[in-house]
Amino acid sequence: VAAAGAVMLLAEHFVKAPEWTWLILAYFFLAGLSGGTYALGTMLRLFGRSADVPAARFAFLVSLPLLVLCPVLLTLDLGQPLSFWHMLIDNANGSLNFKYLSPMSVGAWGLFIFGIFSFISFVDALLAFRRPDSSGGLLTGLLGSVVMILGTVFGLYICAYTGVLLSVSNQPVWSDGWPLGGLFLGSALSGSAALLLLAVRYRADLQPSARGLTAADRYFVILEAGLIVVFLATVFLAGTAAKLFTPIGILLWLFVLAGLAAPFLLHRGMAERGRLSPLAPLIVLAGVLALRAVVIFGAQS
Repeated sequence: VAAAGAVMLLAEHFVKAPEWTWLILAYFFLAGLSGGTYALGTMLRLFGRSADVPAARFAFLVSLPLLVLCPVLLTLDLGQPLSFWHMLIDNANGSLNFKYLSPMSVGAWGLFIFGIFSFISFVDALLAFRRPDSSGGLLTGLLGSVVMILGTVFGLYICAYTGVLLSVSNQPVWSDGWPLGGLFLGSALSGSAALLLLAVRYRADLQPSARGLTAADRYFVILEAGLIVVFLATVFLAGTAAKLFTPIGILLWLFVLAGLAAPFLLHRGMAERGRLSPLAPLIVLAGVLALRAVVIFGAQS
């Protein structure tokens, strides 16, 4: 399951509900966090202060393990683990298997290419782990900046493409909610900032970045909230919103709302005191997961 970009407009549609389970939910969640943490690591590295370097490196250290779990979840969902490689390599003749009109092919290659950039940045951060106050490493100078920027482009692609894939299907709710790509992107960035803030709570070397990450989390939450409003407006106009507001759906929406409110209600003053509660980031992450759950399972109800 993968796709993104303009090619999605020509992608084949589902003919029946795909019956996705928690494996796909976890995949959507972790892929967003992987791409989002990488993007935040690049922002901290290129536009932050020298004190933000440890947080940037930590973001790169987190991104790759999260990404590695994604093909594992996908292959488990397929039931045939080796089938994943058939999306990259044509097992008939051993050539590269890229079909630009196939959502699965485009998405699989997107994951693979982002994985290369994520791996390079992971190694850079790992090598520099014992030099937290140094900006040196593999990713220095113009070449390093280019690598991180390209990695961020593919990271943001990973954040958004799952939502775009849903919006080009023929399933009620998904096909009605054209803002899903942007919504999943904003949500992934919010969750990624929350994940890094959770780490700040337990790592002293990351605390100089607490204020900036707190501000970023609030901006991303505002973006996410606005896109939720637009998304709900589209499904209400299409007459399919009831699928999102079953008893379980309402409970999930309460988690989503709590995640949107937490950065404003629970972070107040904490970043300035250098002491963050783990509660707010955990609530934000729960909201990010709940958003994907209500969208994925609501359309299949």
